[in-house]
Amino acid sequence: MSALLDYIEKHPKDTKRLVGIHYEQLQQLITQSEALHYQKQAKIEAKKIRLNSSGAGCKPKLSLANQVLLTLVYLSQMHTFQYLGVQFGVSESTANNIFHYWLDIFNELLPASLLEQVKKKDSDYQLVLQLLTQYELTVDSAEQPIERPGAYEEQKKFFRESKKVTLKKISLLFYHQVKILSMLK
Repeated sequence: MSALLDYIEKHPKDTKRLVGIHYEQLQQLITQSEALHYQKQAKIEAKKIRLNSSGAGCKPKLSLANQVLLTLVYLSQMHTFQYLGVQFGVSESTANNIFHYWLDIFNELLPASLLEQVKKKDSDYQLVLQLLTQYELTVDSAEQPIERPGAYEEQKKFFRESKKVTLKKISLLFYHQVKILSMLK
């Protein structure tokens, strides 16, 4: 068990400050993510042609709960994968692989944003835009260096000529309901 997961188990009230969700939500997310993980692994195992016996190979260094926690820590605090690797006792590339694996599971498990859900329906899109005018919107974006993709077309999507590096852009949209505290006349 990682020190962070151990701390969260002892101090569940601090979970929101550490990973951005409440303790009960974390437990529910871990349970649902593990179930989806086992379903995916069962499908892969059914199609796999085995050369070695089942269970052969290296055991993972992190439990599934710690892997989910690593992903949540990255999403809430945007540390480097090197820092996450040190924090969870794995290599930088392992932290990167864990994050991207669980991010795909979260994308299947959690609903898309409201804008993504209605992107292709123009009438619904306009309605959502009108509804969002009642909220204060905060947009945060960052660029993260990634390994250069193998396919040339993929490389063109992510390559930044000005920086001579391959980057993936991450944009987050937050909304908070606007409350008018006073009006001046």
